[in-house]
Amino acid sequence: MVEFAVRFLVPYDVLALNGIDLITEQAAFTLPRGAEIEGKCGSTESEIHITWKNNAYTLRIYFTKEFRDKGIEVWKITRVQFIYDTAETSHFINAYNPGRHTASTHRLSALVTPAGRSYVCAAQQTLKLISTDHQKGVTISMYDIQIQPFDISSDFIFSEPYKCITDQRERLEETLPLILGVILGLIIVIILTIYHFHLKLTAVQPQLPRDRSMYKNM
Repeated sequence: MVEFAVRFLVPYDVLALNGIDLITEQAAFTLPRGAEIEGKCGSTESEIHITWKNNAYTLRIYFTKEFRDKGIEVWKITRVQFIYDTAETSHFINAYNPGRHTASTHRLSALVTPAGRSYVCAAQQTLKLISTDHQKGVTISMYDIQIQPFDISSDFIFSEPYKCITDQRERLEETLPLILGVILGLIIVIILTIYHFHLKLTAVQPQLPRDRSMYKNM
């Protein structure tokens, strides 16, 4: 199960005005809602294929489940592949020598999550892919993510979420000033209370004269 938003940044060549030189442009677009989705689900390996624009674009994400140190079982993304066609003119305008290209990751280990849990992250997660189009770098940014490729107990219901480090850090940054403010307020109250009792204990008490003849002067 996958829920996320994806943004692509794809460089491509266009012919300069002099008709000789090549200029690199950037095509920026997002994953549309009407994309076709297929998947292969296994006990240790799963993958999802997302295709749109009459197969002009295909995003493939591969997942693996494995054991790590101390017998801890996790799942992760091991590979991302993006196939795109620069002959598709809605994003690639005046592309030079248009055609299909494949961009892939290399030795990827992303979104590592304890087995049996879903990965959740509102913050942007960026992946860099290398394209067959003259080794150009394609950027894929994912955000508002919730993914679970294994151990799904019920359709459309994610297991316990595992929040990404970025979200945990942002949450801490939001709550830390409030916590520090409460602690500082308590310290101030404690100091004022101690100071108040200290004044009471150390204050000089007035002494009445022993000679009663002095009372008339009081």
